[in-house]
Amino acid sequence: MTTLLYSFVPEIEYESYQEFIEKFEIKVPENFNFAYDIVDKYAEISPDKTALVWCNDYDKERIISFKELKEYSDKTANFFKNCGIKKGDKVMLTLKSRYEFWFCILALHKLGAITIPATHMLKTRDIVYRVESAGIKMVVCIAEDGVPEYFDEADEQLKDVNLIKALVGDDERPNWINFRSEIEKASPEFERPTGDQKTGNNESMLVYFSSGTTGLPKMVEHDYIYPLGHIITAKYWQNVKEEGLHYTVADTGWAKAMWGQIYGQWIAGSAVFVYDYERFDAARMLEKASKYGVTTFCAPPTIYRFLIKEDLSKYDFSTLQYAVTAGEPLNPEVYNKFYEFTGLRLMEGFGQTELVVCIVNFPWMKPRPGSMGKPSPGYNIKLMDKDGNICDVGEEGEIVIETSRQKPPGLFNGYYRDPEKTAEVWHDDYYHTGDTAWMDEDGYYWFIGRNDEIIKSSGYRIGPFEVESAVISHPAVLECAITGVPHPVRGQVVKATVVLTKDYVASEELKLEIQNHVKKVTAPYKYPRVIEFVDELPKTISGKIRRIEIRSKDQEKTAE
Repeated sequence: MTTLLYSFVPEIEYESYQEFIEKFEIKVPENFNFAYDIVDKYAEISPDKTALVWCNDYDKERIISFKELKEYSDKTANFFKNCGIKKGDKVMLTLKSRYEFWFCILALHKLGAITIPATHMLKTRDIVYRVESAGIKMVVCIAEDGVPEYFDEADEQLKDVNLIKALVGDDERPNWINFRSEIEKASPEFERPTGDQKTGNNESMLVYFSSGTTGLPKMVEHDYIYPLGHIITAKYWQNVKEEGLHYTVADTGWAKAMWGQIYGQWIAGSAVFVYDYERFDAARMLEKASKYGVTTFCAPPTIYRFLIKEDLSKYDFSTLQYAVTAGEPLNPEVYNKFYEFTGLRLMEGFGQTELVVCIVNFPWMKPRPGSMGKPSPGYNIKLMDKDGNICDVGEEGEIVIETSRQKPPGLFNGYYRDPEKTAEVWHDDYYHTGDTAWMDEDGYYWFIGRNDEIIKSSGYRIGPFEVESAVISHPAVLECAITGVPHPVRGQVVKATVVLTKDYVASEELKLEIQNHVKKVTAPYKYPRVIEFVDELPKTISGKIRRIEIRSKDQEKTAE
């Protein structure tokens, strides 16, 4: 069948990046609703088309067609309706990678309720903070990993909140609704709402809590146009194919799941692969991807770092056609090793929970290892210095998006219930990303770091990413975080917090070896004068390194 993508963008096979920038546009229909206008439409015209290929660690699998997706999302919509959920109500989904997540999110879209995905790693205080901040009315969660217990503890602490709780599991639990049994009882017929109950393009559809790398998580609000913004993500960055099978490594509590496990992939005609693992194991992941014939792949650099440590010759990559990465900057060492093993060039992209992919290495471009690429169509990207001036080629500046003429599809509406925080980052017709980069003479952007992570040492401005790339290129280093530590003379000095590979043991000799290595592969003044070996790096619940935690501990030590 012809992909539905072409009802939203011109049917053009672009031959160059320049042609793509000039001719690409997204045609936004009135009252677009992804669940009805994509999923149900597929169920109508191609009911047996595969939507989801799901498997887990216990050799269970489920291949779900669009016909089945429509049936179960309608059942789930009726289930939510019977629970009292209506348009505008907030429902938290803590479902890891259970296939029921897709039934739930589509059902909530159909109802016009607001979906709030959350990771299963939340603790009691995290849940209380989210329920109170967002005004959450209901939660649907997994039965394992102590998650229901944390919700019960949170429920006891919440005042004036009658939280409805549903469990995805086979056991009964007091004061919880059994999701699986109840949706089987629900009617498979659900009519699209009309009148004031239908959804509008600018209304709130999805709220994600940010990673919280520099403070309390913010509530990132996306509207019903957000899925259309991911046409760029899926079709033109991940390069998914009609009837292909795309795999993005992310559980449904991460915003990355929306980038790679639902919207753009289905619009572009590709099925989605989901491996619902209990514990990350690189070898097992490779085995599953090979077994099911994944054609396009997306993962953060952290995952690739583990993958390249495996013996990749054991796995069948014959179906794999394309691979991309985002989430954190890509170290050239990882790029080169992956290319050596697979023959595929990792295509990096940049975005945020607030965005879709907006700076990209597109298929028509030859990637430059370590570069984020060039701006996506519709995204007027600039680099701005601290005085508000637009930077020239080669100058460092904050990545900003000009919105004077339009808000590009995929850019968030603002921070939910927080106009002051929204105004801090979005003012004077520019959205400020908080990320620093520079642009070369050919228009490629190069990431330096978060604004608050730039290290100022002896008059030099040092971006952590370049030093991290140099450190991680040493064979002893598995992971690394670069931060600045206070120094009485230099202001700050560079510190490397390092996780070693299993073949190396921490020692003073190894510290010196890593320092000398860094001096050879980057400017000597950037080398880490302080190195600390640790078993693991502090990370957010979405897997991003919490450099702020490392800096805070070092500042406390200095004060003492």
